[in-house]
Amino acid sequence: MLKKLLIANRGEIAIRIARTASELGIETIAVYSHDDGKSLHIQHCDDAFELPGAGVSAYLNIQSLIDIALKAGCDALHPGYGLLSESAELAQACGDNGLVFVGPSVATLESFGDKISARALAWSADVAVIEGTDQVNSAADIEAFFKSQNQSPIMVKAVNGGGGRGMRVVTEARDIEAAFTRCQAESLSAFGSDKLYVERFLPAVRHIEVQIVGDGKTVVHLWERDCTIQRRNQKIIELAPAPNLDAGIRQQLLDAAIIIGKACHYKGLGTVEFLIEVKPDHSAGEFFFIETNPRIQVEHTITEEVTGLDLVEIQLRIAAGQSLAD
Repeated sequence: MLKKLLIANRGEIAIRIARTASELGIETIAVYSHDDGKSLHIQHCDDAFELPGAGVSAYLNIQSLIDIALKAGCDALHPGYGLLSESAELAQACGDNGLVFVGPSVATLESFGDKISARALAWSADVAVIEGTDQVNSAADIEAFFKSQNQSPIMVKAVNGGGGRGMRVVTEARDIEAAFTRCQAESLSAFGSDKLYVERFLPAVRHIEVQIVGDGKTVVHLWERDCTIQRRNQKIIELAPAPNLDAGIRQQLLDAAIIIGKACHYKGLGTVEFLIEVKPDHSAGEFFFIETNPRIQVEHTITEEVTGLDLVEIQLRIAAGQSLAD
């Protein structure tokens, strides 16, 4: 088992990680920015170190996190969710400095951090993806795809990141220029990249995500969550198991998630997300892969309630070298 863990996050998820780590006998180190000096997560860890700077940017300083981890004698780092949780650069820095990164491999993070690469991986594994483009570099590129879809609605999306940012539905050609500009600006601000792509918009869908866990060789699922109820592309309510879902469709989704995990030798905890078209008679149509979140999610507690498993414990045990069989 790991001995000393730097929790490179704050708030609820830092407390959540610290609780399970403590139960496993792992010493925990908190980090905090200058303005978070009285934050609750500090009290739940065995020791705490101040990061240089204030605000969110303090938690995005990879070198500072590595320096603190080494100074504190840590052998592992858990990124939580948000912040640097999907950063291949952080994972690489951990590896370069002899620290265990509690998460997927650098190659996996690079694949899934870029939605175009993720789509290509799913396609190569014979899992359906929504018809779309590679990176678009201008409003003209978007207009060309819009015309190829007979001017049916399309979705402009950020290549990196998530959380509904950098996304716009386009229903009229006259709105393309504004959508391109807004999505680029949002994406650059939120994710540090203004790369965009476009895909066909599905007006009536169910949004289902499958929790997977892998040890680098074997991948299993921990069932699904229905996150269809959203506001501005932000999830509000999740239900597990997904209600009123045809048993055949459910099995196909679970199988597809495992196929995608095996295609990249997935190690750690992750969530594979799908959209299911809803027909006019309310029956299920085709389903499509949309993305994989290569980290623990905010919603992980819902799966824990349904299965009785501690997903953070599974993360830590796999990071320590244990297999799913173990």
